[in-house]
Formats: sequence, structure tokens, C-alpha cells
Amino acid sequence: MVAQGFVVDLNKPLVFQVGHLGESYQEWVHQPIVSKEGPRFFESDFWEFLTLTKWWVIPIVWLPVVAWFFSKSIRLGHTIPEVAAMVVFGIFIWTLVEYSLHRFVFHIKTKSYWGNTIHYLIHGCHHKHPMDGLRLVFPPAAAAVLSVPFWNLVKFMNTPTTAPGLFAGGLLGYVMYDVTHYYLHHGQPTSEMPKGLKKYHLNHHFRVQTKGFGITSSLWDKVYGTLPPTELEKKSK
Repeated sequence: MVAQGFVVDLNKPLVFQVGHLGESYQEWVHQPIVSKEGPRFFESDFWEFLTLTKWWVIPIVWLPVVAWFFSKSIRLGHTIPEVAAMVVFGIFIWTLVEYSLHRFVFHIKTKSYWGNTIHYLIHGCHHKHPMDGLRLVFPPAAAAVLSVPFWNLVKFMNTPTTAPGLFAGGLLGYVMYDVTHYYLHHGQPTSEMPKGLKKYHLNHHFRVQTKGFGITSSLWDKVYGTLPPTELEKKSK
């Protein structure tokens, strides 16, 4: 595709190409290519490997960490029901984090070389190739790095005994988010709730990409007025 005189060659590694699109990057990245075959990101096999993650790696890596933080609050004197309540609250907080990251970070407008490049790595690639099954969940190495400031923030805002339980809930919320996100793209739900959630999310990809930022629920879209219009509302405009 030609943008500002630059041709993106889909047969070559993409990451260091997309920055050259400049202001045309936003239009380019939101024109999806619907294929289960993902693009190559890097020339280096090592860096390419780090971008590829099977969905089942997420619960295998992070659920033991969730269990460890859960048990730590118990070891520090809380009962199981108390820690369970902390976990539920942590999951609730995660839903707000999920919405905020998706809306204000993943959908930030960029036009500089490095802005486009970084945006493509963290989320633009998903909108360009929404069915790439190996880049739908967050690589554990990157998630581990990002979890450190989140853990420090939770410790700063809570007591030493409650912080582990709350962090366990937030981390469990993240695991639920990542596996749900994969399922919404590649699963075939048969019951009404997951069917509705899949339709809601694919609507964000293929119809109204500036609305519908919730993944595991539409709660915060309702709170902050970013629900996508219904087909009826769309026809009435």
C-alpha cells in the first residue's frame, strides 16, 4: 500500500517499515487484513520468536503467580474469604485498567516514526491483522516487565497484608482478559452471553473502531459513554 509515497511491503518484516507512513499510518493500520497467517515482524529470528505466544501459555505462566500472591495474604494473617474478597475487588479494578489502556494508550494517535513503530508493536498489529492467533495475547516476558510498576503501585496504595491479595485479583483479571480476547477472535460461542461479547468486540474491529473499548465487559463503555451505536441508531443518522 502506498502512503505518503512509501510502500509497505507485506512480504517483508513490518515493524521498522510502518514508521515511515507518517500521518497515513492511522488510516493504514485500521484497514484490517483478515487472515490467520500473521506477518513477520523482525528479520531476527530471536526477536521474532519473542512476539509469538500461544494462548495457553498465559494461564500456565500466570496462574501459579496468582496463587502465590493469594497465599501470601493468607500467610500474612487474612482469612480465605477476606483474600477472596480482595481478589474480586482486584478483578474489578482490572476491568477499569483494561478499558483505560485500550482507550487511551492502545488507541493513541501517532504520526512520528517511533510513535507509529511503538504503536504498531503494542496494538496496531492487532488491528491490522486481527486474526493472527500468535499475537493475540501479551508475551509473558513483556508482561513480566510491565507487572513490576503495577505491583509497586499496589504496594504503595495498600497495606503490606492486603497488597498481595489485591494484586492477585488484578493479575487474575489480566489472565481472564487475555484468554477471553483470544476466544472472542477464534472461539465459536454457542450461548448468548459470549455470542454477544464476541459481536461487541468484532464490532470494534470492523465497524466502529473509536468505540467499544471493553473486552471482558461493556461496563466502562457504558459509564464513560463510549458504547458503539446500534445498527438502528446508525440508520437513523
